This record gives sequence, C-alpha cells and structure tokens, in this order.
Amino acid sequence: MAAFIEVDELVRLHDSSVERWHADPIAHDQREALWKVILHNHGCNFEIWHEEDKARDPHAPHHAIAAVKRNIDRLNQARNDAMERIDERVLSLLDAGAAQDDALPLHSETVGNIIDRLSILSLKIYHMREQVQREDAAEAHRQSCQARLATLQEQRADLATSLSLLFEELMGRRKRFKVYRQMKMYNDPNLNPVLYDKAK
Repeated sequence: MAAFIEVDELVRLHDSSVERWHADPIAHDQREALWKVILHNHGCNFEIWHEEDKARDPHAPHHAIAAVKRNIDRLNQARNDAMERIDERVLSLLDAGAAQDDALPLHSETVGNIIDRLSILSLKIYHMREQVQREDAAEAHRQSCQARLATLQEQRADLATSLSLLFEELMGRRKRFKVYRQMKMYNDPNLNPVLYDKAK
C-alpha cells in the first residue's frame, strides 16, 4: 500500500502556500478531501500567526486587541477542528483492522497533531528567513537568526522523518492511533462560565 501522504510533498505544500498567501488572499485549490483539510488547518495557522503579531502592538487600542483575541479564539477552534478531521480522514484511509486493533501499540500523538506542528514550523521558517534577509537589521541580528533558522529546519526535518515512519508503522499494522477530541470549552456558551453566567 502506497503512503496516502507523501511527507516531502506536504512540506513543499506548506512552504509554497505560506509564500503565496503573503502575496495573495488565502485560497485552497485542492480537491482531494485529505489535502483540502490539511490546507484548511494550514490557513488557520497562517491567520493566527498574523493576528498574534497584531496582539503585540503596544499602541493598539483596547477594542482592537479584544477583536484580535476573538479572531484568534475563532481561528484556533477551526484549527483544532481541522486537526480532528485530518485524523478522521487518515483513519478512514487505513485498513479498518489496523485502525481498530487494540492489540497494536498506541501512538500518543496523532497524524493531525504532527501535521499541525509541521504547518507552524513552516511559518516559523518563513518568518525567520525574513529576519535573516533584513537589510535594515544589524549583522549580529542576521547571524543570530541564521542560527535559529538552521535549528528550525533541523527540527522540521526530524519531525517530517518521524511522520514518514509513523505512516509506515500505521500501514504495516505495527502502530495505531485514535482521534483525540480537543474539547475546547472557551467558545461554547454552555461550557464557559463567563458566557453562561452572562446569559442568566
């Protein structure tokens, strides 16, 4: 059975999307369900990154920071929902016996979690590279960022290798994983006491 995700292709897609979305609005042109939800997760991380930048503006008025915080909450919910959908899709593509065999060792981190981490690393790499290339920054700053960039690239390579190995173990029926529900409570008016107390 061939891998249903080529990890090198995943990394290239993350990188090319970050590059493209800095020039044009976020758009998803993938039709296959798994790749489509991977890009949705990545788009959420892209938007969260830039909302987090806005949240650090010391001159922003309080109402603007509140709006940014609400945007981050909304995007983070969508990001976590996308991770769960990635896991659901991967499990549906696996041999049913392998997905449900309780005798197989359980991998604690899900495929969706790992893909989300790879997405965030692509953003860190893009923005650290920007710092390396800043002509208005001191040479010491650029050198420090170059060292950090090398570390980020190594970390991503390690994580990509780990994901490839996990796919081999899943398809070879040597490992299994479950969909772990994030159970985000802060956006739910029935679970967040600030929200349900206000509604009384």
